[in-house]
Amino acid sequence: MRKWIKLLFVMAMVFSLILAGCQSKESSSGGGSKDGVVTLKFMGWEASPLETESVKKGIAKFEEVNPNIKVEYTPVPGDQYASKLLTMMAGDAAPDVFFLGASDYRSFQERGVLLDLTQYFENELDIDDFIPSSGGIMSIDGSIYGVSSCTVSPVLYYNKDLFDQAGISYPPSNPDEAWTWDEFTKAAAQLTVKDGDKVTQFGTYGFETFANTIAGILENEGSVFNDDFTATTINSPQTKEVLEAILTVKQNGYSPEAKLLEESGMSASQMLQTGKIGMLIDGSWALQQLAQMDFPVGVAALPKFDVASTTGQAHLHSASANTKHPEEAWEFIKFLSSEEYQTDLISSGLWMPNRTSLYTEEGIEKWFNADVHPEEFKELVPYFQNAAVDPFAINKLNQIDDIMIEELDKFWYDGQPAEDILANIERRVNEEFAK
Repeated sequence: MRKWIKLLFVMAMVFSLILAGCQSKESSSGGGSKDGVVTLKFMGWEASPLETESVKKGIAKFEEVNPNIKVEYTPVPGDQYASKLLTMMAGDAAPDVFFLGASDYRSFQERGVLLDLTQYFENELDIDDFIPSSGGIMSIDGSIYGVSSCTVSPVLYYNKDLFDQAGISYPPSNPDEAWTWDEFTKAAAQLTVKDGDKVTQFGTYGFETFANTIAGILENEGSVFNDDFTATTINSPQTKEVLEAILTVKQNGYSPEAKLLEESGMSASQMLQTGKIGMLIDGSWALQQLAQMDFPVGVAALPKFDVASTTGQAHLHSASANTKHPEEAWEFIKFLSSEEYQTDLISSGLWMPNRTSLYTEEGIEKWFNADVHPEEFKELVPYFQNAAVDPFAINKLNQIDDIMIEELDKFWYDGQPAEDILANIERRVNEEFAK
């Protein structure tokens, strides 16, 4: 009897050692935990070194108040980011938490690769805490698979020195007083300077960039998709009017070709700083860089065709459906959408807030930075808060972006008529929807 008891005891000891070894091996695998500390792998794209630095500062704050969670951040180039992420997911090597472009969010969700955050979100947050564009992007049939990071929108930047030299009043920041398209083109003409036949200073640049063109179409009471996103409605008189108005600015020599910027070796922001262009249509995120370029930059509402508006969107933070640490992933995602995390990034000029609380008078004082935001910037705040949802953040077929850009390039650079281009877009896009 004693022998059997001894044998059972030895077997129990061996089994417990094997089990302990297995547990140790499991916990030390990628994204695991050690000594009670969970490591989350976090991936995002690097839009600029300034953005990466800001994100890393935020991570340090999170780790400070969550000593049980360590975050390993990997910034990667923005080109092909979505396809790289899908490849990692297919190889069971996805990060626990990651940036996800708004235009990719719904297509990823349909693939079943995103952790459903609905229960976590509803327990601690409220969709009404977010501005309408951010809330509209996050919610997919009432469920949440990613939490908005912030919001960004196309705006009008201008070089105040060039306006002063030309004796032109600054464009209004108050959306209710936004320039008409005619007022904008008149200023662009006055800001265009020639030396003989050569243009040495262009009035404006950037409206033909796809996102900015879309904003113009919406301003002209046009649309890109029908209400249920099953067909495109871009082939309309409103769109044709916008395209031809932008093209006229280019044909009149008020705006440089994109290849001129490439040949100059300067970015659009540098062109604005050095006085090569007077006005720049760009995303609100550009203010972070512009504010460090030591020249008097102004920010205004886009010139309006019919109504003064802009579009709002930004990346979301999502978690892999296969993460081994859903609770910790949620804690990190929640932090990435918090006032605490956003405030520094907004103060630097990179983002605008997605929380309604940061649009109150008291909330604005938390992030407004006089060293970054021009004095007239506060007038522009309602522009971001009330921005229309970028339609490409709701559309599930992200290959449609490529079709539209490809066709529009034929309009901008090959001289093909607007009606032909819009008909081609309508045919090709609706073929995609019909598949």
